Amino acid sequence: MSYLDELLQGIDVEWLPLDDIARFRRGSFPQPYGNSEWYDGEESMPFVQVNDVGFNMKLVEKTKNRISKKAQPKSIFVPKNTVIVTLQGSIGRVAITQYDSYVDRTLAIFEEYKKEIDLKYFAYQLEAKFNVEKDKARGNIIKTITKDDFKKFEIPIPCPDNPEKSLEIQQEIVRILDSFTELTAELTAELTAELTARKQQYHYYREKLLSFDEGKVEWKTLECLAENLDSLRKPVASGSRETGDIPYYGASGIVDYVKDYIFDGDFLLVSEDGANLLARNTPIAFSISGKSWVNNHAHVLKFNTYADRRFVEYYLNSIDLTPYISGAAQPKLNQKNLNSIKIPDPSQTEKERIVSILDKFDTLTTSISEGLPREIVLRQKQYEYYRDKLLTF
Repeated sequence: MSYLDELLQGIDVEWLPLDDIARFRRGSFPQPYGNSEWYDGEESMPFVQVNDVGFNMKLVEKTKNRISKKAQPKSIFVPKNTVIVTLQGSIGRVAITQYDSYVDRTLAIFEEYKKEIDLKYFAYQLEAKFNVEKDKARGNIIKTITKDDFKKFEIPIPCPDNPEKSLEIQQEIVRILDSFTELTAELTAELTAELTARKQQYHYYREKLLSFDEGKVEWKTLECLAENLDSLRKPVASGSRETGDIPYYGASGIVDYVKDYIFDGDFLLVSEDGANLLARNTPIAFSISGKSWVNNHAHVLKFNTYADRRFVEYYLNSIDLTPYISGAAQPKLNQKNLNSIKIPDPSQTEKERIVSILDKFDTLTTSISEGLPREIVLRQKQYEYYRDKLLTF
C-alpha cells in the first residue's frame, strides 16, 4: 500500500459548500473609479488587483497601484494572512496575503471561518476547485465568476468529527503539495539559469568565430555563394492545400503539412517579409532537409556543401539586417537586397571548423530549450495527479 493510500484510507470526508466554511465578500474601490486623488500619497497602502496575484499563492512584492489615505475609509481593508481569489479575467489565482492591503472588487476575500481548517489547505482546495469551474465563467470578452456561482463550491473536510485528526491530515496534504511546488520551482529556476548561461556562451563564441579582421578574409555577396531558387516557389491558399505529411514552409518555419512537394534536398530558407525581420524573436535563416513545399514568404537558397550552408545561416542570424530591409509597417527583405548582403568567405577548412563548434553549441542550447518546457510539463502533470488524488480523497 502506498503512503498516500495509507494516509487517506478509511477516513470520513464531509463535503461542505464554501458558504458553510467561511464568510466571504468582494473587494471594492471608491467611486468614481479612476479619480487620481484615490492613489498614492504619504500614507498610501498597497492596492491589490488581479495582476498582483501570482501563481505561487503569493502576491507580487510591490503592487502596481497604491491607495491614498483619503480613499482608505471607502475601501475594504485586508489584513496579512488572508485568503483571496481572483474572480475576473485570470480566474482562480489564489493567494494568502503577505502584507496588509486594500483589495479590488475583482477578488473575493475569505474570512471568519466557521470550520476549523488549515489556511493553506483551504487555499489549495480553492485553487483546484476554481481551476475546474473557471471554464463555466460568464462573459464573452472578460470572464467572471460571481458570488452566487462559487458559494456552492464544495470543499472536502477530512475526519469532520475529529478536529485534531482533521487538521493533521490537512497539514500533511499541504506538506506534500508544498514539496511538489518547491521542486517544480527549483527545477524551473535551475534549467532556466542553465539555458541562459549556455545561450550567453553560445552568443559569445558565435560573435568571436564570425568576426574577421580587415584584410584577413575575402568578402563576397550572397548571390556569389548560393543559388537562389525563389522562382520555383508556389504559394497555395490554406483552403486549397491537400493535407499530407510534407512540411509547408513560410517566413518563420512550418505553417502546414501538404501532400505534394516542390523541393527535395538541403536548403537554407531566409525570411522575405514579416515583423520578425526586425523583432528577431525567431531565426530569420533556417535550414531544411528532405521533401518540402515553400511559399513566397521565404527565400530558398542552395549551397554546394553543408559547411557553406550552415556558415551563412549562422552569419545571417548574427548580424543586423536593418540596412537591407524596406518598409516599416510591412518589413521586407527583397531578393535584390538579399543577394547584395556581404558574407565573409574563409577557407573551406576554416568554415568546417567554425560550423562544427557552433553546431555543438546549437545542439546543446536546443536540447535544453526543448527539454525545459517538457520537463516542467511532466512535473506539473505529476503535481496535478497528486493534488487531485489528495484534494478529492
